Amino acid sequence: MSVLGKWRIVDLPGYEDDYADIVEPAYILFEDGRGEFAFECITGAFADGATRGSDCAAIVFDWIGNDEMDAVCGSGSAEVEADGSLRGEIRAHRGDEIPFIARRWLTSSIPC
Repeated sequence: MSVLGKWRIVDLPGYEDDYADIVEPAYILFEDGRGEFAFECITGAFADGATRGSDCAAIVFDWIGNDEMDAVCGSGSAEVEADGSLRGEIRAHRGDEIPFIARRWLTSSIPC
């Protein structure tokens, strides 16, 4: 299973249950060679993410973004698990290492 697509961050182990969704629903998105994420007051974007393996089941990336309106950068990694979840970690340069668990973001095809 590929990491490509939008994933809903459902858990940040070690943090309070509602921490991730303070500003908006927490997510991480992987597209062909780029992506973005948002959780709590942190947003980030990346380009040239490196996938490992022919099925793109894992990725490592460097990112730039904001944390409470302060510029921040770091690195991250994620891997699709056997149960279909995505597990990874987002690391801020000289800062926190935040683990996450995500599930595929299910979108509706019904117009609103």
